[in-house]
This record gives sequence, C-alpha cells and structure tokens, in this order.
Amino acid sequence: MSMPSLKRTLARYDYRFPPELIAQRPASPRDAARLLVVDRKAGGLADAFFRDLPDLLPDGTLLVLNETKVEPARLTLTKEDTGGKVRALIVKREGRRIECLVDRPVRPGQILRVSAKYRFLAHDLKSGRCVMEALFPAKDFPAAMERFGAAPLPPYIKSHGLTRAEARSRYQSVFARQPGSSAAPTASLHFTDRLLKKLAARGIATVKVTLHVSLGTFAPLTEENLREGRLHEEAYEISAAAAKAVNAAKKAGRPVIPVGTTALRALESAADEHGRIKAGRSSTRLFIREGYRFRVADGLVTNFHVPRSSLMILVAALVGRTRLLAAYRHAVAARYRLFSFGDATLILPK
Repeated sequence: MSMPSLKRTLARYDYRFPPELIAQRPASPRDAARLLVVDRKAGGLADAFFRDLPDLLPDGTLLVLNETKVEPARLTLTKEDTGGKVRALIVKREGRRIECLVDRPVRPGQILRVSAKYRFLAHDLKSGRCVMEALFPAKDFPAAMERFGAAPLPPYIKSHGLTRAEARSRYQSVFARQPGSSAAPTASLHFTDRLLKKLAARGIATVKVTLHVSLGTFAPLTEENLREGRLHEEAYEISAAAAKAVNAAKKAGRPVIPVGTTALRALESAADEHGRIKAGRSSTRLFIREGYRFRVADGLVTNFHVPRSSLMILVAALVGRTRLLAAYRHAVAARYRLFSFGDATLILPK
C-alpha cells in the first residue's frame, strides 16, 4: 500500500481565512483572549474567554505548563567593511560558534558586529544559514543577547507596534524560567498571575515541564517527515516531581491537559507504552498524526495553527480532523484572532 503524497496529505489540513485575522498584537490583558471550547463528549463548540478557563476545566484536572524561556535571539548586525545591515536569527549556539538565519548575503571572512565589543567572524553560508564565530568570550554571550537581542517574532507578525522591550515581554509567558527556546509556546502567553491564582483556588493543579521550541516548528513538512514519521528535534526535561504528579493523576483517573503542543509533545515523548512518565532530560523527533494513540494527554489548550502545519496535524490527531476543521471554520466566521498572538482553543477530554 503506497503512502499518500505530501501534497495530498497537506491538502487535508487546509482552511481559508482573511489575512486580517492574523493577530499582530497580543490581547491585553493576556487572559482577555477569546477561547473556543471544543467539547468532544457532547460534540459541540462554545465561545468563551481565556479568563473563564478555571470554570471550564473538569474537576481534578492537572494542567501541564511549559516553562521554557524564549531567548532574545534576533540581532541586527553591521558589516564592518561595507556598513551594510544584516538581520540574523540565532538558531543554535555551542560555545563561541553560532548558527543563524540571515536576510542578506554574508561572505566568509566578513566581520559583523552589534557593537565595538561584540563582533563575529562569518564562515560558511548555505541556504540562508550562516555559521559565525564570536570574537569575544563565550561567557559574555548571554550579556550581549540581553543588551542587543530582540524577540524572535514569527514572520507573519509584521506590524505589532511594540517597543523592543514590550515585544520581549509579551512574547514570553509569565512563568517562563528555563532559557533555550527560539519561539514561544504560544498557548502559555494567555496566562496571568491572577488567572494562575484563580486556577489554584478552584482546585486545578498545575505542574511544569520544559521543552525548548526550535525553529523547526515553523518549517514546512517534507516527504522525508512523512516517510520517516519524524519531525525536527527538540530538547525537553521533566523533573521527578513533575513525573510523579502526572503519573499520580493518570493513576487516579484525573484529566491531564497540556498547555500547548510543546508540553503535549514532551509528555508523549517521555511516556512508556503504559502511559507512565519517566523523569529526565532527552530530545524528541516525535511526529504526532492521525492514528497516534495518546498515552498521557486527555485534552489540550492550544492556539489556532497555520494551515498545513505539523502543529495542526497534531491537534487533528487528538480531536479528529473533521471536527477540527469545523472548529476552525467557526473561528474564522466568528472573527477569532489567529496564530502566535491570537486566541486559543480548549479541547476537553472525552
């Protein structure tokens, strides 16, 4: 039996929307975002607000949050020989060596700088990806990024109108603790300290894991992804306390609902065949698609995703493709805001 082509597969996860629905600014306050509730048990849809989350979750729910922290990985560099500007997005760093995506041609041997102190030597360039060597100690790199780096907002956010400091703050969850992400786990952006307190008062427990989001999240799917059943690699960590809390909830029959596809991917990657979570650090290339048997996640809090993306395919595997497309059609008709700074969905357990 032949495997469906990439074109045929992606066409199954497409939907239409007017470009003005792509959110350019985050909701203010964060929990004022709208929330589309997908009730898999009753089979209906309901419109709500994110601040209503404590009253919408089933009793005994354990919410799993991703506490990764987005690094200010976007830099504007100046070519020392020509004065030309280059926008770079750092995707990987090992000591003084960095890999980045650049928007202008860079020659091997060129020096690029963000200041007189922080300079880089360009090496090879291939398909828009450049390898550079920092001409300053590796220990100074965090300070350079903190001073000169900007939030790595997705390319479809073009007119947010935020200052650099505001963008860095709003493209970060209030519970972010572990630096390492190239993009935000966007379902987390809707939480406020007030909402977290309301969840606790309602008896909704929360636990934190870490999965560092890579730029592979935005990469288009390939035939290789379909053939191998694997995606881009992402590192994750689950503490002993978090594993214990999730395992206890599953044993007691309490719903486990990850916040974001990243938290879900970490849990499912760390689970054995019986759904028991193993603590520790690892990495995953798990590709969740139709036919996947979920071992841990009973529901999901997530944003609206780009058509034909691996994230949309993941959500469809949980809720069902037909039901998900119906939910997206409802969201578009009701003028929900889409993507990273957009509104959210709550997929309830069956």
